[in-house]
Amino acid sequence: MPAQTPAPVPDDRRRRIRVLEELDPPDGTTRFVDQVTRHLDDDVEVDYFTWRKGLLSRYDVLHLHWPERLVRGYKRPRTLVNYALVLALGLRARLLRVAVVQTEHNLAPHERGGPLERAVMGWLGRQVTASIRLNRSTPPRPGAQDHLVPHGDYREPFAGLPRHDAVPGRLAYVGIIREYKGVDRLLAEFARLDDPDLTLRVVGRPADARWRALVEAAVAADPRVSARLTFVPDDELVAEVTEAELVVLPYAQLHNSGTLLVALSLGRPVLAPAGPAPRELQAEVGADWVRLYEGPLTAELVRAELDAVRGGLPGEPDLTGRDWPSVGARHAEVFRAAVTAARGARRSTGTGR
Repeated sequence: MPAQTPAPVPDDRRRRIRVLEELDPPDGTTRFVDQVTRHLDDDVEVDYFTWRKGLLSRYDVLHLHWPERLVRGYKRPRTLVNYALVLALGLRARLLRVAVVQTEHNLAPHERGGPLERAVMGWLGRQVTASIRLNRSTPPRPGAQDHLVPHGDYREPFAGLPRHDAVPGRLAYVGIIREYKGVDRLLAEFARLDDPDLTLRVVGRPADARWRALVEAAVAADPRVSARLTFVPDDELVAEVTEAELVVLPYAQLHNSGTLLVALSLGRPVLAPAGPAPRELQAEVGADWVRLYEGPLTAELVRAELDAVRGGLPGEPDLTGRDWPSVGARHAEVFRAAVTAARGARRSTGTGR
């Protein structure tokens, strides 16, 4: 079905909607869900997931983001009990006509689960009332309402934080360091560049000790490479990104990326692998800002792309329509439409998907 834009509901006809977010509560950092919930309409009340709240509290919407976390040990070790809890959560939503909303951050989990996990996640996915796609490249979810709500930018959240001048020759990688993100490839290709005036900054939390050791070894081997191997607060994030002339995302595959939008929001161009979603964003902001490559990342490519943006690009990328107040208002509309659908469909049929 085509992506829907729910019709606004007059304020005097709105009832309060309780949303349970399948995420941790705000922690003072600029995370995706924190921006969404901060800008929701006043009639939407948000709480954050625990198993007790999920199974015993009253709420109208269960908002899923990365539901595989529920079976991979959300605040408890991974056991067969987790699978039973997920089934109970889905059955509860079906019986009590709770709307299940899924934000489609990824096409599939980054780490493939086993057969039992895939079966349980597939069943939970069939309970989804409404799907929020962040870009048009994400396929619609069969049997669910389909809503297109773009990922918000970070211009307003970072507006009060000081930007730094770009360091000539500085490349930067920012984000969690894990298997599919290609940091090992970036380090290896950078080492092939013999220009002493180039530097590479790696900023982010390694997924495990192996990735930490790999980056630390590169730092020890090449004085041009430095790293901050932890989750950084917003002021440090802004400083690290704006000191780069080019942000490099050497992912094996890129679909949605908060880091890409952080860089664009701070006026820094990004080098990223080509694909349907990156091309969509490139068409929106321009090929100077989102610089795409085909095939493997190479030293020659990195050097050529850095040379193309040396000295900075004029102006700022056009991110119209990605402001968080608009994104928050769209989420509120989706929640209302999903609640109406869940109650109406299940009242008339007595069954769920």
